[in-house]
Amino acid sequence: MIKDIARLKKERKAIIVAHNYQPPEIQEIADFVGDSLELSRKAAETSARVIVFCGVHFMAETASLFSPHKIVLLPDLEAGCPMADTITGEDLKREKERLAHPIVVCYVNSTAQVKAESHICCTSSNAVNVVRSLDGEEILFVPDRYLGRYVASITGKRIHLWPGFCPIHADIKPHHIMEKKERFPRAQVLVHPECTPEVIELAHKVLSTGGMIKYVKESPAKEFIIGTEVGIIHRMKRENPEKVFIPACEDALCPNMKKITLEKVLHSLEALSPRVNVPEEIRLKAKNAVDRMLAL
Repeated sequence: MIKDIARLKKERKAIIVAHNYQPPEIQEIADFVGDSLELSRKAAETSARVIVFCGVHFMAETASLFSPHKIVLLPDLEAGCPMADTITGEDLKREKERLAHPIVVCYVNSTAQVKAESHICCTSSNAVNVVRSLDGEEILFVPDRYLGRYVASITGKRIHLWPGFCPIHADIKPHHIMEKKERFPRAQVLVHPECTPEVIELAHKVLSTGGMIKYVKESPAKEFIIGTEVGIIHRMKRENPEKVFIPACEDALCPNMKKITLEKVLHSLEALSPRVNVPEEIRLKAKNAVDRMLAL
């Protein structure tokens, strides 16, 4: 299958990108491994005509925002995101009316329709800087309440929070961290800002997936407790074989991220489907929100 994928990739003039949480065998066949926005931007910069996005649905949509003239494939259309699904474009319209038109900051882990109804996007790594840049008093942060709460705690700004969250990160509990710290007292604790405030309080560093990858490579520390989806540890071990990585919670597995398989990647290249397209009107509005973030 790997040979067939490589052959078809060349024939289709395709590029394969994989999120840090993807299964090891998918990361190994990818041209780029990273976080969702980084992958979308890298894919757009290539001459590839086809983007095979090994991730979840909103990520493939983001790739379509940057590459409207390329074919964007998501090997399994059922690979969704429970957090992104907590809010729709219509939900956001109603909430904006209720709050008398606040400035909407939209986490990139959201659908294109939600991005299109937002003023500016953010990532988990730049959310604090994005919110700090805003002058308005009324800020609505969607869809992740825990990332929004973390940003509020750092910036001191009053932020209205949509009640969405990532169930995988929410299931990482303080006792998981404490147990691992007892077993590995020299380890540094790195957690994602999608975790709960109680878990964040126990961390040495609060970092995005990309931030974690960079930090473990540059840190002199040799042991790390990783508080995010466990798929990222494959890349960490591959790039830092001399270091030890301990999942904060072994059960922090995103079932949607694991829906992408070699068989499905092969089929998507054979059939050039399933495709993810964002309607042009939505695409332009959503990309405006992303572009405002990139301008910072």
